Amino acid sequence: VKHRVVLGTLGFILGFSAVFVSYGALFGGLGAQLLTHQDVITRVLGVVVIVLGLGFLGLVPSLQREARLHHRPARGIWGAPLLGALFALGWTPCIGPTLAAVQSLAFTEGSAARGALLSVAYCIGLGLPFLVIGLAMERGLEALAWARRNTRAIQVVGGVSMILLGVLMVSGLWGSLTIAMRGWISGFEVPL
Repeated sequence: VKHRVVLGTLGFILGFSAVFVSYGALFGGLGAQLLTHQDVITRVLGVVVIVLGLGFLGLVPSLQREARLHHRPARGIWGAPLLGALFALGWTPCIGPTLAAVQSLAFTEGSAARGALLSVAYCIGLGLPFLVIGLAMERGLEALAWARRNTRAIQVVGGVSMILLGVLMVSGLWGSLTIAMRGWISGFEVPL
């Protein structure tokens, strides 16, 4: 029974990862086409990231709404990837502020590969709690209960981080910081 839960969980994670990595590749590829306007686009996307950070903090109520698709795929392991894809397409909080910040970074990187890689990192972070719950149902549920008890603190840390990233993007310090770090370490490349 446990291996079926793990396989189903992995299928679910693969389903939403396929959608989100596609987004990353798309936005990264679009960014590559618009590199000539990179500074302006980075600043505009910085404003978007700030607004989304404020939404993550709950200060923009319209960004807190939730929309879901009400389609139920087949039960069992084979329906899990489809359920994951539907989750990615229809669950607004998941594809809301945090993913938008990730896709903004993918866009400004100007590379479909880096956009996809950023999205993979996002999917790993999003999928790990599901996998923990699948591997250790009781312990996983305890971890989920901890996250629920600390939702506000998680939102504050995430929202403030997004706002700081947005301010760095708007001010132009994000690009300067990246260039400075490349100078500090010979041959440095942004890992994501």
